Amino acid sequence: MTDIQRFEEACGQVIGKEHDRSSIGLLNEKTLHAVLKRYYEPCTECHEIPIGKYVADIVSEDGIIEIQTGSFTPLRPKLEFLLDFANVTVVYPMAKEKYISWIDPKTGEVSEPRKSPKHAKPIDAFYELVRIMYTLDNPRFRLRLVMLELHEQRILDGWSRDKKRGSHRSDRLPAKLIEEIAIDCPADFDMFIPTGLNEQFTIKEFAKAAHTTYGLAQTAIKVLCYLERLELVGKLERQNLYSVKLSH
Repeated sequence: MTDIQRFEEACGQVIGKEHDRSSIGLLNEKTLHAVLKRYYEPCTECHEIPIGKYVADIVSEDGIIEIQTGSFTPLRPKLEFLLDFANVTVVYPMAKEKYISWIDPKTGEVSEPRKSPKHAKPIDAFYELVRIMYTLDNPRFRLRLVMLELHEQRILDGWSRDKKRGSHRSDRLPAKLIEEIAIDCPADFDMFIPTGLNEQFTIKEFAKAAHTTYGLAQTAIKVLCYLERLELVGKLERQNLYSVKLSH
């Protein structure tokens, strides 16, 4: 069975059905989280396992899997605790393609989905990875970036005239598995260092080569320097100069 087949099976088991919300940790579980749990571990007996004061999403013979669909900030203390005694894989879903439907809160009517111009790239994960930076070099840490086609449902309850700005997200429904990116050690983060850089480069040059913003490039470089994939080597006027660490 291919991964795509397993993913489609997981979607079929969850989407359109009222998945069990009676267990610990499931009262506010959203569809995306439930599908990914089924995808990474079809055996539901391995889901939601208490460990100390925490509840792990999945516990199997291969270790612990934590599926993080939101901010990584709340994950940090849990991750530090779990890494003391087990291999931990963090799964982070990202919307490479996104379609949005709007729900009228009065009638419940759902609009036809429209494709969003926004699409995530793997490097965007650094917005969250910086929050757990000091665990990324732990030999027990693993990361999976799951690039998906997602159908997002939002409620027309915002403050703007069309009710869209400031609106709340109702749910995200995964429609297609596009790519899984596995990161198992600090050296695997080299994939985020763009080609075409000079031997020494500024944040601005990194951002241009990576086709991203200055702010995100700055964050990515901070993490990559911590992981000893890049290093600060000097200054050009007021700008820091970086290079790929020679030990590679």
